[in-house]
Amino acid sequence: MLAEGSAPRHAVTWLQILSSPDVGKAPQKCSLGPERSPRPLLSINLAPGASSPTSQHPHLSSLRGSAEFLRPRRQLRDMATPNGPRVPCPQAAVARALLFGLVLIQGAGVAGTTDVVVAYNITWKSTNFKTILEWEPKPINHVYTVQISPRLGNWKNKCFYTTNTECDVTDEIVKNVRETYLARVLSYPADTSSSTVEPPFTNSPEFTPYLETNLGQPTIQSFEQVGTKLNVTVQDARTLVRANSAFLSLRDVFGKDLNYTLYYWKASSTGKKKATTNTNGFLIDVDKGENYCFHVQAVILSRRVNQKSPESPIKCTSHEKVLSTELFFIIGTVMLVIIIFIVVLSVSLHKCRKVRAERSGKENTPLNAA
Repeated sequence: MLAEGSAPRHAVTWLQILSSPDVGKAPQKCSLGPERSPRPLLSINLAPGASSPTSQHPHLSSLRGSAEFLRPRRQLRDMATPNGPRVPCPQAAVARALLFGLVLIQGAGVAGTTDVVVAYNITWKSTNFKTILEWEPKPINHVYTVQISPRLGNWKNKCFYTTNTECDVTDEIVKNVRETYLARVLSYPADTSSSTVEPPFTNSPEFTPYLETNLGQPTIQSFEQVGTKLNVTVQDARTLVRANSAFLSLRDVFGKDLNYTLYYWKASSTGKKKATTNTNGFLIDVDKGENYCFHVQAVILSRRVNQKSPESPIKCTSHEKVLSTELFFIIGTVMLVIIIFIVVLSVSLHKCRKVRAERSGKENTPLNAA
């Protein structure tokens, strides 16, 4: 509680500061704003000959002290502001210049990237580990750079400042086809020398080549039908994966995970049968004398996606050539026999006629002599 007629302690302190003779002699210092004159908090107009309210009302002295205590700091600071001439501040000018320059640099950076379009629809196109990264759109006033990284590795730049919308990253992913990779496409202004800010980019989906590369179309290396057996051999495709400086085949990479399925049917019907093997050869039972058609397909059953390859071209066995060859020999043999028979018959007939002619001559000779 305050005693009657007394002012708060802080109000007395401020009153002492404001009444100090050094207030009007403040040193010249930097001022960034306009000069201000002290403004009184309370103005009381007295009529001529009227006595001061504080002399008539002692409590007003206490109220005035409280008002001084409640006066805002800004007003107190204004009261302490000198009325002398304004002194320029070199430090403030430098600060303003630096701030203005920073704003200009940031504005230029933003202006340089407003027309750059970021890539979208980034996809991995991979067959037998040959891997291409594709994206959109076609650049107009900007270029792209691709970066690729293993999941726990460092980014490596590929296809620097290209105007294409694809990038071959095979040489990176074949280093470890079981690794998971991430790529990103960075967009730069066409004049890359004027870019001073980090370029915008778009991340690709993750890609694990061993699990996601498409299987290429297999090739039937050879086939043969002998009696009731059909033998088919499949050739493994080559990849760009290397080991000991040699390119590996799909079988080398996938091992027993790689299976082949053979679909076969009689040439005279449409009902298909199939056989599966984790090797490269088939030996199946067929009907003797029947022609068969077939094709093969590569399969990786352990996968969730991209399990099957496209089907190979259809091949068919043919017995017509064998039959025609046998028939040729049969016909040739028959014709040869017929020719021999005709020759023998002709010779025999000629001899018979000759013998008859000789006999007729001997019988006619004595009659003529007589």
